[in-house]
Amino acid sequence: MKYPAVLGFADILPELDRFDTIIDARSEGEYALDHLPGAINCPVLNDEERIRVGTLYKQVGAFEAKKVGAALVARNIARHIEEQFGDKPREWKPLVYCWRGGNRSGSLAHILAKIGWPVVQLDGGYKAYRAAVSAALEAPPALQWRVICGTTGSGKSRLLETLEGLGAQVLDLERLAAHRGSVLGHLPHEPQPTQKMFETRIWDKLRHFDPSRPVFVESESKKVGNLRVPEAVMAGMRAAPCVALTVSRANRVRLLMEDYEHFARDPQALNGQLDHLVQLHGRAKIDAWHALANSGAMPELVDQLLVEHYDPAYLRSIDRNFVQYGQAQVLELNDIGPQDFIRAAHALHAA
Repeated sequence: MKYPAVLGFADILPELDRFDTIIDARSEGEYALDHLPGAINCPVLNDEERIRVGTLYKQVGAFEAKKVGAALVARNIARHIEEQFGDKPREWKPLVYCWRGGNRSGSLAHILAKIGWPVVQLDGGYKAYRAAVSAALEAPPALQWRVICGTTGSGKSRLLETLEGLGAQVLDLERLAAHRGSVLGHLPHEPQPTQKMFETRIWDKLRHFDPSRPVFVESESKKVGNLRVPEAVMAGMRAAPCVALTVSRANRVRLLMEDYEHFARDPQALNGQLDHLVQLHGRAKIDAWHALANSGAMPELVDQLLVEHYDPAYLRSIDRNFVQYGQAQVLELNDIGPQDFIRAAHALHAA
């Protein structure tokens, strides 16, 4: 085969996990919005340089812009080779892409091929990849979903994590979305990904699942924080068999105190989130919850939130949104220690 080999995404997909390195030649800003799974960012033009070249193109002309751009591209490619690829063996096989699969990835792929590496360039670039992901999520594979249901604090996420540790197939949407799925679900120091990156993460999980084995997922709503679960994925989940995870309210309070320890340390941040519930519960109730947070009465506050906010909302929605919930397999946890979740996970994974 002649290198660089320029291939469409349909040809690359069966080999996607076999490339030694996937190189995103776009700018750091483009890469941050979304990129192929596992790709590293080696900008041929960074954000500032793209603006500079683009401005020259519009204000002066293509020839002047290309002269400046070529010098920048050459310097950047030289740096990437020296700093990141210089130690790669002759058989190292990278995949390179940019926005449309044109000048930026073409320049990098050409030089890597001239060195002697069997480099592949993605024809159509990120745009072709993104089109394939969107199409795949509109018609996802037929999977054997098993939906873990349960009131807030019942340990659904812990059970999914334990199941995954036992080798079960798990789609943890909250982990992929970097959000715990409620008004208090924002994770400290971890912003949510973009919608496109969220969809990339879901697509990458789905493509690795074995359709002959069950896939465990939590009974999420259509949105996880600010991100939307793809409609076809949600439709499959909502039609699937359910598992009803039950835990005593006292243990749910304990679990939430562990999982939301950051709010216990920062009542001001907690109160800021509780303010989003004013329309539902009124200013007087929110002020009372503020007072509990400020006084350090966190277990009492958590208990009230469960009884007055989370549980009623759950009971209103679960039967309506998950049609097989009425026939759910009941799975009771006596406590919330690791061994309790291991026993529960074994019961599901062996079924």
